[in-house]
Amino acid sequence: MPTQLFTHKIALVTGSGRGIGKAIALHFAQHGADVVINFFRNRAPAEETAREIEKLGRRALLVKADVGNLDDITRLFDEIEKEFGGLDILVHNAASGYNRPAMEQKPKGWDWTMNINARALLFSTQRAATLMEKRGGGKIVSISSAGSTRVLPDYIVVGASKAALESLTRYLGVELISKGINVNAVSPGVVETEALNHFASMGSQDNILQKFIAQVPAGRLITPEEVAEVVAFLCSPAAAMIVGQTIVVDGGYTLPIPK
Repeated sequence: MPTQLFTHKIALVTGSGRGIGKAIALHFAQHGADVVINFFRNRAPAEETAREIEKLGRRALLVKADVGNLDDITRLFDEIEKEFGGLDILVHNAASGYNRPAMEQKPKGWDWTMNINARALLFSTQRAATLMEKRGGGKIVSISSAGSTRVLPDYIVVGASKAALESLTRYLGVELISKGINVNAVSPGVVETEALNHFASMGSQDNILQKFIAQVPAGRLITPEEVAEVVAFLCSPAAAMIVGQTIVVDGGYTLPIPK
């Protein structure tokens, strides 16, 4: 049986219907937390995540909200405050973007990507911090990516948004720690989710996976559950003195110089 590390805790995981977000939401529920499941477009997977959480004996609040929209952020946190009265953990996982070369990017794509991936962290944190202070502090963790510091194909706008997210993490970390709120980020390498399909430009899915695996010194892809473990650690008392950091979880993927 998992330890009940997060008993009596309320966790919001944005974009938690599928992939990494779902794994994080389930991990918190398995360790005693009640979880707010957020989605925007795909209701069915989010409902399934909520059902799995409820089977674990935990409460699940399902909220449709586009975190790139400031009015939706307000409504999301209003619902959390109404249902739970406070919040202990915010995981900013929701992400989007347009993968295309710099010369083909459009202003609409820039705004859409930056609003969901970066702006949402700042304005969600403003609301979350108020709810966390009511409960004596809290934890905020964002999901970044290697594209924040490395140049990935056609990733310019997403990479810029993740760089902004990591910068926000540092500033928020320093500003909020005096309130008992730790702010950090996790930057996974290549995670084995359906998102890999977005990078598939040629060949079969198996060939694409093998191409990624060949570049990972650890010899395999990262699982969503492994990302969830690190997020949970950053939300635990053991991480009390980790402030404004981005923890890389990539099996060594970003370290070697390409041959």
